[in-house]
Amino acid sequence: MLAGLDPEQRSAVTAPAGPVCILAGAGTGKTRAITSRIAHRVLSGEISPRHVLAVTFTARAAAEMRHRISLLGVHGVQARTFHAAALRQVRYFAPRLLAGRAMPELLDSKVRLVTLAAARVGLRTDRAAARDLAGEIEWAKSSLVEPGEYVVAAARALRDTPHEPAKVADVFAAYEQLKRSNGVIDFEDMLRAAVWGIEEHSDVGEQVRGQYRHFVVDEYQDVNPLQQRLLDAWLAGRNDLTVVGDASQTIYSFTGATSAYLVDFPRRHRGATVVRLVRDYRSTPQVVGLANAVISQARGTEARLRLELSGQRPPGPEPDLRIFTDEPAEANAVAARCRTLIDSGTPAKEIAVLFRTNAQSEAYEKALTEAEVPYVVQGAERFFERTEVRQAMVALRAATRSIPGETPLPAAVVEALTAVGWAPDAPPAGGAARERWEALAALVQLAEEYAATPEVLPIGEAASVERAVTLSDFTEELARRAAQQHVPTVDGVTLASLHSAKGLEWDAVFLVGLAEGTLPTTYAKTVEQVEEERRLLYVGITRARQWLWLSYAAARSPGGRARRPSRFLPQLDRSGGTERAGSGTGPARRPERRRTQIVSCRICGATLLAGPDRKLGRCPTCPSDIDDELHERLREWRQRVAGAQKVPAYVVFTDATLTALAERRPGRPEELIAIAGIGPRKLGLYGESVLALVGGAGVDDVCPEKTFEISS
Repeated sequence: MLAGLDPEQRSAVTAPAGPVCILAGAGTGKTRAITSRIAHRVLSGEISPRHVLAVTFTARAAAEMRHRISLLGVHGVQARTFHAAALRQVRYFAPRLLAGRAMPELLDSKVRLVTLAAARVGLRTDRAAARDLAGEIEWAKSSLVEPGEYVVAAARALRDTPHEPAKVADVFAAYEQLKRSNGVIDFEDMLRAAVWGIEEHSDVGEQVRGQYRHFVVDEYQDVNPLQQRLLDAWLAGRNDLTVVGDASQTIYSFTGATSAYLVDFPRRHRGATVVRLVRDYRSTPQVVGLANAVISQARGTEARLRLELSGQRPPGPEPDLRIFTDEPAEANAVAARCRTLIDSGTPAKEIAVLFRTNAQSEAYEKALTEAEVPYVVQGAERFFERTEVRQAMVALRAATRSIPGETPLPAAVVEALTAVGWAPDAPPAGGAARERWEALAALVQLAEEYAATPEVLPIGEAASVERAVTLSDFTEELARRAAQQHVPTVDGVTLASLHSAKGLEWDAVFLVGLAEGTLPTTYAKTVEQVEEERRLLYVGITRARQWLWLSYAAARSPGGRARRPSRFLPQLDRSGGTERAGSGTGPARRPERRRTQIVSCRICGATLLAGPDRKLGRCPTCPSDIDDELHERLREWRQRVAGAQKVPAYVVFTDATLTALAERRPGRPEELIAIAGIGPRKLGLYGESVLALVGGAGVDDVCPEKTFEISS
């Protein structure tokens, strides 16, 4: 049983009965450790398999646990999700708890009743808005919040509510009334019923506790207050509990999940055994090193349990950092690289393209289709299969008959989309409504890109004329793309959001769209929310076994507004590649490549790619440590030099360069030339004077009557 386990895994398996907390980093063999612990205790005669209850969060993970335990020669252990375990117990005890009445029907989805509840309180909702209200009710119930407590609880939790909190509370109360009148319960009710049955019915509690005496909880960082309440009811003060989790993979706090129970485990369970699994068997040392670099900058509660992983696999390629002119160029390059990987023998199913939001998938669906790379979308519908996109395409076709043909295409598309409730201003609150808004915004972006490529019509044999594309042209283009992307595939490259990728792994992973405003999203406003975005990137990095690509586009559309790279990107110990491609409207082309040195923020360590930031050596959001007195002397010196040379002051040094000098205070020529904008020529002209000023010299000391001649 212990053969092949590393020392930390062996410690977890052989830990004595009682509270055990296994802090398991990504790829460190946590499932092997906890299944081996269960099997070891059973086969050694310490416990009986029928007295064990192991719970996790997905049916797939529970099935994997049962399979692994059976392979170790142990049968009869219950491994289920929280909901499945609660449902089994509630159904078993229903005749006793309900005095012979039939158990209420279990709702598969809250959306229909939430829609009715919203109408009852005077709130009209579409399906996306109803999904957001349902999600908010689910958060409240998972957090043990009642309708009358919702407004205060939402304010304390800084919830981004889909409607005014008091109105959400009204919908919540109406939903609860409708449930009762319809004789149905939801999943949270089922968990609460299990708690109620154990806590309020002593005979039920005794039978449950007699059956289950040893508990194992997987992914403990994702437990919510209601699930913890059920776990406490099962335990009833007993302490034979093993939990396993990784605070750095806490990415579901918006649903009510909290890592607080994992963080506080040693305090809540005095004398607990804590084991740290840090040997990563999934990823190469290069991928592990990047993951460590990203999470090392983490702050907040979860950072207290941060693990520094140690890669156990043979060395592999360095993570590849790429910068592109725009998103179509980025998508085309990703598709081309996927094609190369597949042609060289990597199975398509071992490749994944991961992004922050599902709305980003369209560009990659198109690029992969044109590169003839099969793909599947994980955890979401394909872009053109989404309900809101299909409705929008119908509205666009209808608008071709009502909007004047000379209307610029982007304006025509925006006008048409107002018919399906879209507005170009800030997106609505609520995840589903925001996702719907972003999908339609992606159509507007497609229109902008399509309009930037006028159609060339032949005239005779020697001349041609450009014609602006129309709304009819655009609807035909959308239909063509939809037809291409609707071809079903069984085995292909995985397209998935970072949330959907949790728990999965691939040989090759592309992390795309790593720009400020996307990761972290603009909706992450608090420190805690920004830190969760950092953990999302960490989860994405740790999905890769061998090959990792990180990229972002300097602009969303060709010629669009410049964007900044994600603040979470660390400095890589190598040069970074910058890809320059065309507009991206046609098939993937071989990009031109140039090399650029990656510069990191000297304060927080984030990668700096924007010119002014590289010059300063820090992020614009990081605090300045400028020497104001030195800055003033440098300005006076620059003014005298510029006057002597009869040139504008910025020709000597720009304002940004002066600020960088006053902040970084170089003491040697090599430190001076490391500042962007100071090359060998300016080092020769001004280096001696600048270094003297930094060293404390006065302006009169370095240029009393001195003139500066500029050689050709």
